[in-house]
Amino acid sequence: MSLITDHILSWVTFVPLLGALALWTVVRKDSYARVFALVVALVDFVLSLHLWFNYDASAGSDMFVEKVAWLWNGQVNYHLGMDGISLVLVMLTTFLGPLVVLSSWKAITDRVSMFMGMILFLQAAMLGTFFARDMLLFYVFWEAMLIPMYFIIGIWGGQRRIYAALKFFIFTMVGSVFMLVGIMFLFFKAGSMGLTEFMNLNLDAGTQRWLFAAFFTAFAIKVPLFPLHTWLPDAHVEAPTAGSVVLAGVLLKMGIYGMLRFAMPLFPEGVSFFAPAISILAVIGIIYGALVAMVQPDVKKLVAYSSVSHLGFVVLGLFSLTPLGIAGGIFQMLAHGLSTGALFLLVGIIYERRHTREIADFGGLAHQMPVFATFFMIATLASIGLPGMAGFIGEFLILFGTFSSSTLAHAQLMAILAASGVVLGAIYMLWMYQRVFLGKLSNEKNQILPDMSLREIMVMVPIVVFIFWLGVQPGLILDRIEASIDKVLAPLVQLDTNDQFHKANNHHARLEGDAASPVLVIRDTENQ
Repeated sequence: MSLITDHILSWVTFVPLLGALALWTVVRKDSYARVFALVVALVDFVLSLHLWFNYDASAGSDMFVEKVAWLWNGQVNYHLGMDGISLVLVMLTTFLGPLVVLSSWKAITDRVSMFMGMILFLQAAMLGTFFARDMLLFYVFWEAMLIPMYFIIGIWGGQRRIYAALKFFIFTMVGSVFMLVGIMFLFFKAGSMGLTEFMNLNLDAGTQRWLFAAFFTAFAIKVPLFPLHTWLPDAHVEAPTAGSVVLAGVLLKMGIYGMLRFAMPLFPEGVSFFAPAISILAVIGIIYGALVAMVQPDVKKLVAYSSVSHLGFVVLGLFSLTPLGIAGGIFQMLAHGLSTGALFLLVGIIYERRHTREIADFGGLAHQMPVFATFFMIATLASIGLPGMAGFIGEFLILFGTFSSSTLAHAQLMAILAASGVVLGAIYMLWMYQRVFLGKLSNEKNQILPDMSLREIMVMVPIVVFIFWLGVQPGLILDRIEASIDKVLAPLVQLDTNDQFHKANNHHARLEGDAASPVLVIRDTENQ
């Protein structure tokens, strides 16, 4: 047991990769490949439970740390760690893993072992990204995610799969180049790739702004933040159901995680400078995504554009620079992963039966598929943030944190505009539900559709349970991320404190003239 617990982060990261290698080399028969992939995903989830039950929420610092010299005499290390922010996203990843495999049980019939291997490979890369505390190691995992996702879309996707896969790959790769340049600059400054060494650098304000822009560009594309979002609808629509679930559930959160873990604590001057502009883009994304979703004739594309709107909320929460806003952003990432993942799973179920996603091709499905309609209604209400469900908690904290922000100009106005996205979300989601499920069952092709199977119900039930559980007991997540949020905000708080000191210093200097004593100025500032 000590062999596992002492290296638990490595086990959680690489068990899926070992499973992928086995699927590509040994377990080639389709029926065996499905069972083997499910077992590997379940084992990884069980291993991750050790992290959940043994994490000290009051610590704030990394736990389960593994650090071994890797390259260049220890300048680059195999360095893994986990705090509360990483924990939440890791649990979301391992929780969705078995469900994604189950959802593909009958949907994928071609090269099954290769597909399941790609799913597990993608899971390993995502987990490694959440754990990495060495910047080169982080970049390796970050780029590794592109490979399986490219093949998942490009091989098992829809008619325009090659276009969508290339667009996804090019957008993400271009953004990553900017981040790589920033990482190399910091490496030559610090003499190490360690995140701690990067944090200890004393960079001037101009340098911090340029580096923040480089890192933020890479992360904003991955989110994606308006106007860098254009790859997302194509990728979602053309990807198979499993690819869409992983993309919406976890992959999009990598950009938010990168902002929290690297861009914000490393470059507080850049955050202070760019936060107002980023918040405006986030609000535009919220409203734009909702309006475009409203006019979509394709259910899957509608859900894809809803992700643009929901993730705009997350970015707004982060750059409110308030503990409530950031906590809401993290919680919303989790809630969005559950509700939007559920919606994509349900859209995949109906597509398998009808081979169409056009809203006009449906109507009255609740009469023929009542169980399916019930699950879809729950996922719809979770997406629009109904009180008692997980989405409400995240949106409420984000709006409250933004409204009370003292660092954003016109914070109250931005919170009010963002709140309109909640109303628009209710409009387009409920309108879509009405057209698909209510009314008369007039289309003959819909009158012979079977309701959900036991396997499909088994996929949906755990997601629904957690949507309600987190909606009524948000402390389950908030208590574990509070200390980690304080750590992320610490450099920004220090920056604000320094700014206040310099303002006071300048004020006293003007009062007392050029000969003012620094000692007296400091003492007077402390008394005030």
